[in-house]
Amino acid sequence: MANPTFEQLLEAGCHFGHLKRKWNPAMAPYIFMERNGIHIIDLYKTSAKLAEAAAALRNIAKAGKKVLFVATKKQAKQVIADKATSINMPYVIERWPGGMLTNFPTIRKAVKKMATIDKMAKDGTFDNLSKREKLQISRQRAKLEKNLGSIADLNRLPSALFVVDVMKEHIAVAEANRLGIPVFGIVDTNSDPNVVDFAIPANDDASKSIEIILSTVCEAMAEGLEERKVEKVDAKEEEAAAPKAKRARVGRRKAAEAEAPVAEEAAE
Repeated sequence: MANPTFEQLLEAGCHFGHLKRKWNPAMAPYIFMERNGIHIIDLYKTSAKLAEAAAALRNIAKAGKKVLFVATKKQAKQVIADKATSINMPYVIERWPGGMLTNFPTIRKAVKKMATIDKMAKDGTFDNLSKREKLQISRQRAKLEKNLGSIADLNRLPSALFVVDVMKEHIAVAEANRLGIPVFGIVDTNSDPNVVDFAIPANDDASKSIEIILSTVCEAMAEGLEERKVEKVDAKEEEAAAPKAKRARVGRRKAAEAEAPVAEEAAE
């Protein structure tokens, strides 16, 4: 996993913060300077924090746990959808369903409803319904797909959240904090870095800035998933080799037991 260089972060515009008057004083440690009334983020701090977050996310992926990616702002939606899909992780890019974490069983019921509608379409039940009923169910299915389709495989609460713009996604962050779920977030100069566990100080408005950070963390997670796969294969091979080794030991012991009486007779 290669962390982006200072030049790459600079080129992506990760250093551009918000107007000075919009700043959050808690971001002071991550601000390098002010230029033309705009705060400039210290990219050395960005790089260090990004490496730290990527390493932690790699370990989460290696442990086989799920990370939920959240970004409902226009310039981050597609990036999140593409990157999360590439590593088979759930994501939310439409409106955050209130209580998604704190009321997770209700969300799971809605996802199951979607699966039930799909089953009806497959087993022919759908064909027996009236035209009006079909239309109502199809609309309901489309609405569920839009809001919950990307979390259909999320059977339990995620082990972590990755958020683009902690201010915009404050409800998701608050729910995760309430449940003790670690939060990773891209934090701009107008935000409070203390509401997340792993703050990555960077421009959360430019799509290039968002993309370079997401590419880095998703690449790290992909490596973690690959390591997990390799370890599983090694464990299976060891498991398969164990009975063979045991059989060989039993065979040697039996051979030695069979030879013992012969040796005793020869000695007599």
